[in-house]
Amino acid sequence: MGGAISLLAVNFVIAQIFTAAFLVIAAKSRSRRAALCCAGGFAVASLAAVFETVVPFTSTPRLFAIGAFASVLAGFCLLRFGLGVFYRVPANWQVLAAFFLASVALDLVIYPWPRGTLQHSALYQLPFFMIQAWSASVVIRSKRRSAADRVLLSLLALTAGYYVLKVFVAVAAGSGATAQDYVSSPFALISQALGAVLIVGTGLAILGVMVMEIVDDARARSEIDLLSGLFNRRGFTERVAPMLQRREGRLPGTLILADLDRFKLVNDSYGHHTGDEVIRQFARVLKDVMPNHAVAGRLGGEEFAVFLPSTELEEARVVAHGMRAAMMSQQIDGLAEQARVVTASFGVAAIAKDEPLEQTMQRADKALYAAKENGRNRVECAAAPQTVVNPQVPQWIGRP
Repeated sequence: MGGAISLLAVNFVIAQIFTAAFLVIAAKSRSRRAALCCAGGFAVASLAAVFETVVPFTSTPRLFAIGAFASVLAGFCLLRFGLGVFYRVPANWQVLAAFFLASVALDLVIYPWPRGTLQHSALYQLPFFMIQAWSASVVIRSKRRSAADRVLLSLLALTAGYYVLKVFVAVAAGSGATAQDYVSSPFALISQALGAVLIVGTGLAILGVMVMEIVDDARARSEIDLLSGLFNRRGFTERVAPMLQRREGRLPGTLILADLDRFKLVNDSYGHHTGDEVIRQFARVLKDVMPNHAVAGRLGGEEFAVFLPSTELEEARVVAHGMRAAMMSQQIDGLAEQARVVTASFGVAAIAKDEPLEQTMQRADKALYAAKENGRNRVECAAAPQTVVNPQVPQWIGRP
């Protein structure tokens, strides 16, 4: 009995640790509700250890035995609900509640049956198998296939299989003639030891997928320019570079560099609040005009870039003219009536085969400089490179 009770205590402590971990995750993750459900799931399931420890010493073992069953199943149902929220494969809470109540009712019915029989063991383990299989189906239906998702799916499937295995182990090893005999039975040691391993594995896997989400969100925020809502320089480069690496046998694409005309004068004359509104408005213009598959970024200050994959120079020039005309039609709040139109200049360069992005930026920058020199509010196209090399290119600097 002592060994089984010790394992029950270990499982209780492990569950409390995971409860605390998920509460921390809930404070950091955008999937707060999912993390709170998981925390609740581990907290409620941990009560089973308390109930099972009390069973041998109480005059009402049935109450505590049913309590142990119900607390574990309720914890699993909360985990199923939380995973559904996280993976956007929600469970109908009414269906989940009905499943829980029906399972508890089943346990009440089979409680007086002879323990250690195949029939009793199969019906007792059936709800646990079903809820674990149901949880595994969430990951499958979500179609997410990262390494962390695959590990979680494997552990949920393994846990479902574990409850099938318990049916036969309970019969072979013996689970005690009564609920009070369970803690001192050989089956209790096997069940609690394997249960502890699966609790740790599954808990860590769920934590893993949620931590990965937090990391991905933090990375995304670090790549987004908060003022314009476009990618910043780093985000733009990291999105475009892989697209260029997959350009075998296809037209690489075209790069458009854009620069707001006389933007410093806007800031100096009307203040940075108005200047910020100009930046936001121009970003909206770029997003409205560019094709859906294009990538846009704010490289710094009033300097912007748009990458058009698999697009020829002439088509990109038309897109740039559309952006230029759309910006001219904007009325910027905060500017004087006679100066409410803000224009932009554009440089367009087709990316040559095997040409580094930095070199294309240099050519587009020269075309942008020509647009500025020729009167601003223009679109100029860069000539094709004479040779394509891979030197150490200095970081591109936009034109005022």
